[in-house]
Amino acid sequence: MRVILAEDSVLLRDGLVRLLQAAGMEVVDACPDAETFLASVREHRPDLVVVDVRMPPSFTSEGIEAALEVRSELPEVAVLVLSQYVEERYATELLAGRAKGVGYLLKDRVADTGDFIEALRTVASGGTALDPEVVSQLMSRARNADPLARLTPRELDVLRLMAQGRSNQAISKELYIGEGAVEKNVSSIFSKLDLAPTTVDHRRVLAVLQWMEHGESR
Repeated sequence: MRVILAEDSVLLRDGLVRLLQAAGMEVVDACPDAETFLASVREHRPDLVVVDVRMPPSFTSEGIEAALEVRSELPEVAVLVLSQYVEERYATELLAGRAKGVGYLLKDRVADTGDFIEALRTVASGGTALDPEVVSQLMSRARNADPLARLTPRELDVLRLMAQGRSNQAISKELYIGEGAVEKNVSSIFSKLDLAPTTVDHRRVLAVLQWMEHGESR
């Protein structure tokens, strides 16, 4: 297995290199920052990358943003994030769409090197390895998320008028747009609020309920 590391701490980086080599893995490169990491990945096309979240120069999110670039450009490369922090927004994006060949572990919670090596092998083979704390925080984020945040300003205007009981025709007149445009916005609202067609619940009513819960203060 060919691996590239991205870790700014010299001691941890060297320790990881020795650990992976002792486990029979080939460490192609060990990079101190996200820029050299991305260049190395594009050149060597490893089987797996292990990336810290916060790296130079700003020590905010350079590492996980680089991991997302690898995920997008080279989907065949498995990605494991190893960090002290759960960056919820980026972690959600990392796992979205193709939740395989991906992992997110917390440094302080890795209690056994054997388990860590096994997690690397799992991710490299197309599986997932997620620390339970990461899962817990992402689930909490999902529960607390504002579903209306996905709507455009125009869609919010349409939903606001729907909540006032306006018909598509009335919304069209209020916003000075065609009824066809209103229908497209309504359809997009249903899609973004995950309101699938059903014979039981009226999607228009459900959308208005979400507006009443999250949007009246906007």
